[in-house]
Order: sequence, then structure tokens, then C-alpha cells
Amino acid sequence: MSYLFTSESVSEGHPDKVADQISDAIVDQFMGLDPSSKVAIETLVTTGQVVLAGEVKSESYVDVALTARRVIERIGYTRSEYRFEANSCGILSSIHEQSCDINRGVERADPMQQGAGDQGMMFGYATKETDNYMPLPLDLSHALLFELAKIRREVSSPMPYLRPDAKSQVTVEYTDDGNPARIDTIVISTQHDEFIDPSEPDADARMQRRIYDDVRDILIPRVRQAYYSRSQVAGLFDANFKLYVNPTGKFVIGGPHGDTGVTGRKIIVDTYGGKASHGGGAFSGKDPSKVDRSAAYAARHIAKNMVAAGVADEMLVQVSYAIGIAEPISIYVRTFGKSRVPYSDGEIAKKVGELFDMRPYAIEQRLKLRNPIYEETAAYGHFGRDCRKVTKTFESYHRPPQTMEVELFTWEKLDYVERIKEAFGLNG
Repeated sequence: MSYLFTSESVSEGHPDKVADQISDAIVDQFMGLDPSSKVAIETLVTTGQVVLAGEVKSESYVDVALTARRVIERIGYTRSEYRFEANSCGILSSIHEQSCDINRGVERADPMQQGAGDQGMMFGYATKETDNYMPLPLDLSHALLFELAKIRREVSSPMPYLRPDAKSQVTVEYTDDGNPARIDTIVISTQHDEFIDPSEPDADARMQRRIYDDVRDILIPRVRQAYYSRSQVAGLFDANFKLYVNPTGKFVIGGPHGDTGVTGRKIIVDTYGGKASHGGGAFSGKDPSKVDRSAAYAARHIAKNMVAAGVADEMLVQVSYAIGIAEPISIYVRTFGKSRVPYSDGEIAKKVGELFDMRPYAIEQRLKLRNPIYEETAAYGHFGRDCRKVTKTFESYHRPPQTMEVELFTWEKLDYVERIKEAFGLNG
């Protein structure tokens, strides 16, 4: 029997994502000036206010207030009527030095023996249902909001009333063997200007109708066109999917004025949309010595390469650590009955441990995680993204500007496929 599965996403202007992006921009600033920095930053945003807290150990100095304002401006909070505006919001910093008790468990004379920055379990996942090995409901949820943000930024935008805050939700119907069959429901809630005078008759209903029509006639076709270029999901948009747009009827008050945002509250949006397990640790605001982040990236890298190599059509990878210990405590693999090799899941997990060095320093080196690559991860998901190179410049009061080319989303590279095929005898 077929079944329905739903995932959601939130835009870069959602208050929790504003917080994530500020936290990761600060991580990048420290890492760009001192790659050995240890950083754990939490951000809270609310009406006219940003609060920064956390722990840092670094040889560099970062103007965290300036960094936060730059991020807020980039997102689009640039008007006083939003009640949260880049140049006028208050910024309170309560950042202090990292605990020496934690630091001594991480740093070692031999870098390869660097201990995990905390205990915990991290998960990676991949599936063949999309060309980027992500679950379709989440991938489509991200795509809708990414395109909506592009429309908002267009010089002559066909939707000129858009504001930065938005959410999406997509329900996909699956066949009983777990393959996507069709898009069942799409939900879009987007913040907007009050572009019809409230004193006019039926102002709220007329605004909602305009936004609904534009989502149906502008946003959906753009995203549909992009998906029709992907053979795996071609034809999943049929004429019968349900569309809900701003179901409450009005969404003028939004962003940090409408809802307080905090770093790390969108961890399911950041990962696999609920299709896979989550260890509970957030990513944003943390340098890669925190295995909450680095090991989750490594687990995704493993799962994606294993599925791409043909080991299984779907795979979940779990890795766990103890604080201060370099070697992982356990590696677990689940293939959901979709394995294509004559090995049990336990045997596959053993081979994973042989193929991939999962010590924290080895992960940092393999995925180039000591580079300032994190601000781009903090909206529209950490996984399923395009690996690409960009040039960044970082400025400090006490040293010349640092300009460097960095590679983003390295954990999405399919660079282990041939090694995996050889290890599993899949080259024939």
C-alpha cells in the first residue's frame, strides 16, 4: 500500500536560520584568520536585538557585531518596519574563552590522536530517490524556498511584496516499495508587505489570493522546470497536488520580530527532513573539532559514496564518540533491506571502518574542514548541496586581510566510489 511522507524547510530569513547564519559567519571569521581556532557560538535574535554567547580559543580577533550586521543585511532585514534591521539592532556579546578542561581532551602532541570534542552519536544518510542522494520531500522543500529567495532579490521581481521569512512543506506519495510516486501536497508560508491598505474591503483575502496565484503561476513552474531536468523525479508533479499558501490568511509580522530565533533549532531541516535518524547535536556555530558537526559530515560522505557505488539503494550510517578519545566507539550501518552486495549490515559497517579513517583529525583533513566554509551551510540544508570553490577575504584590526580560495560542501564529493567498488567487488 502506498504511503505519504512529509518534510519541511525554512528560508534564510526564518529567525532560527538568522541565528544559525550569524553563528556560522562568526565561525568562518575566526577560522579564516586562525584555522586552529576552537569556536562554539550560540546566537539569539528577537525584536531589535541580537545576543551572542559561547566559547572561543583563538589567536585572532573578530568584530562579532560587524559580522552579525553583515549577515542580517545580506539576508534582507534592511527596513525599520521589520522591527529587526541590520544597522539599528542592538548586539550584546557574552563570548568567553573555551574551558581548559574541554581543550585538554581535544588537543594532542600528535594531531592524529586529537580527541573528540564531545561524546555523542552522529548520523549520515543517502538514498537514490534524487540525483543528489537526498530524500525528495526535503530536497523539494529546500528548492522551493531557494527559488523564492531568488525571486525576492530580482531587480524587477514579479513578487515585489516578499519579505525574508518563509517556510515550506512538501508531502510525497511513495509506492509500497519505497519509491516516490507523486507530489501530494505543497505548503508555502511567506512573509509579505501589507501591499493592500487594511481599510479596503477584504484586504487580507485579496493579498492572500495574489500571493497564492503568484506561488502557483511563478514559483511552482520555476521549480517544476528544474526538476523536470532530473530523470529520477520527472513527472512527479501532476495536476492534482494540493497547494496551501499562507493558510492563516496574512503573514506581515515575521522574522525575529514575530518569533525569537536561536541557533540549532532546525536540525531536521539541516539534515534529512526526518527521513533519517538524528543524534541531537546541532551543527551551526561549531568548529570541526566538535564531532556533532564533523562526524555528521563524514557520515553523510560515507553514505553518499556507498549508495553511489552501488552497495545499497539507501543507507544510514551511525558513528559514536567519547569525549577526548580519537577512535570512534562504534560504527553502525543500516541498508533497510536495499543492499546490493552479499554482506550483512554488520559486515558492511566493518568495511566502512576499514575504508574511512573516522578519527576527528583525519575527518578534518579529508574533508578540508579547517577552512572557513560554514556560513553557506547555515541555510537550505547542509547536505545535497553542490561542491564548489569560492574566494573569501577576512579582515582583522591586527593583521593584513586574508584572501583564500576554499572548497564548499566537500562531504558531497563522490571521491570514494572507486575504492568502495573495489572493496566490495563491484567493478565487474
